[in-house]
Amino acid sequence: MKELLRPRRLAPGARVAVVATSGPVPEERLQTGLDVLRGWDLDPVVGPHVLDRHPEFGYLAGTDADRAADLQNAWCDPTVDAVLCARGGYGAQRMIDLLDWDALRAAGPKVFVGFSDLTVLHEAFATRLGLATLHGPMAAGVDFIKNARAQEHLRATLFAPETVRTIASGGTALVPGRARGVTLGGCLSLLAAELGTPHARPSARGGLLCLEDVGEETYRLDRYLTQLLRSGWLEGVRGVLLGSWEGCADYAGLRPLLADRLGGLGVPVAENVGFGHGEGALTMPLGVAATLDAEAGTLTLDEPALR
Repeated sequence: MKELLRPRRLAPGARVAVVATSGPVPEERLQTGLDVLRGWDLDPVVGPHVLDRHPEFGYLAGTDADRAADLQNAWCDPTVDAVLCARGGYGAQRMIDLLDWDALRAAGPKVFVGFSDLTVLHEAFATRLGLATLHGPMAAGVDFIKNARAQEHLRATLFAPETVRTIASGGTALVPGRARGVTLGGCLSLLAAELGTPHARPSARGGLLCLEDVGEETYRLDRYLTQLLRSGWLEGVRGVLLGSWEGCADYAGLRPLLADRLGGLGVPVAENVGFGHGEGALTMPLGVAATLDAEAGTLTLDEPALR
């Protein structure tokens, strides 16, 4: 697995577009998130359909075509320096095949931020654009608008990425050891759902795989991990970083499953690394070379996440 192209860091006055690619966006939370961005001396603009709701499926923020158009237009706008997703939920899989990847590639590299359902787009930006992305808080997300640690870590990553080259949250080792590779991953259920699709990478070989999820029963997490194992997708992975499991079983009960499904890989596995749906989530760069020290609970990037 190769390192991906790192976009340029942001500077004061940079224009950032906020788009809704997945679930419907609460207007009050969006406005609060935009105020946070303005407080960082950024110039946020919103997609025209960011507050839409699908006429039939209320779990979607507008139609597939409109959500895809908002993302593509924002990315292809030469005045926009970064694209931030408003929230997750569900819907990225429905709109991703409507994007013009040639046009996105021609627009050049930009910062892309999101997580959860946006795992689908992280994978596609890696495979189609060869672009490193940021698995981080979203503009209308509760954690982004209310949690100082989540805000500050994203802000530092965007403006001064050299200050957050080591990501440490006081985690522990499920399987001890050190490993070097290229970061990838995101929401476990979405990685499993993407297997065999045109935008998914063929395997995690050579990678440091970041995994987290939200609101899943233990047997379903077992199913997702088993699917990744049986498909061969995890063969050659260098190490695994486990984030939060918000709304899942108590971690003491979940830990034996993770040890059972991941312990046999023979690679370091760090737990409680601090990214994902949990409170105060850290921003995790994807597509960058790094070293994992599972016992220390640290991920140290070879270079800053952004140039």
